[in-house]
Amino acid sequence: MDTCFIPFKTELSPTLIPHQLNSPFDLITPEICKIAARELQEFITKNQAAWKHNFGLTSEKEGTVKGKMFGVLVVKDSAERIGYLCTFSGKMADEPHHPLFVPSLFDIATNNYFINTGMVELTGIGNKIKELESTNDLAEIELLKEERKTKSALLQQQLFESYNFMNEEGKHKNVCAIFENTAAKTPPSGAGECAAPKLLHYAFKHKMQPLAIAEFWWGKSSPSGDKQHGHFYPACTDKCLPILNYMLGGKPEAQN
Repeated sequence: MDTCFIPFKTELSPTLIPHQLNSPFDLITPEICKIAARELQEFITKNQAAWKHNFGLTSEKEGTVKGKMFGVLVVKDSAERIGYLCTFSGKMADEPHHPLFVPSLFDIATNNYFINTGMVELTGIGNKIKELESTNDLAEIELLKEERKTKSALLQQQLFESYNFMNEEGKHKNVCAIFENTAAKTPPSGAGECAAPKLLHYAFKHKMQPLAIAEFWWGKSSPSGDKQHGHFYPACTDKCLPILNYMLGGKPEAQN
């Protein structure tokens, strides 16, 4: 059994099983997704004390407090079983994710850990700038800032090129190519790490039929207060809309 496919613990009524996927941008959450989310939330509640990530739900945790968006995707696998996949957006406190969760498309070991090497290099340049600030060597500081800016942009580009999404037809497209025809032209930071695209990519890659999708916030409210613990939210438009339009054949539409 695939480790990321989760059979429902709850007995499902046949009437709850959708015939086609809802839009990730829907404001109404399918009932079957609420069931999957409830089961996932029970798992998180039971296990989060052992994780490094601090969701801000207890005073016992150390480290930066950060709520997190989680997603569930109800699927039918090749054996006709109904279950669900789950994941979260971004990373969780730089720790290996639990095998239950669908992984990132980006493997940190790519090209001999190029992302780690690049970040160490950028940190080194930043430290040199701090050292020079006490000497008022403005010319050298400017040169280093330009070097850091250039290297940072190249590293971000190399990172984006590692995200190749599969659509429902089994075709792949790089996240840079996906954003080429948008007003932004280039992907925003973090594009490719949101829950919905990761879930759908995994489902298509493993020959699973997506049936229903939803995302919920877990932890302390977002800084702007627009995300509340346990509440469901549609996929974001700045990062997800172009990617999901490609993956689902242009069918999803963002809500006004």
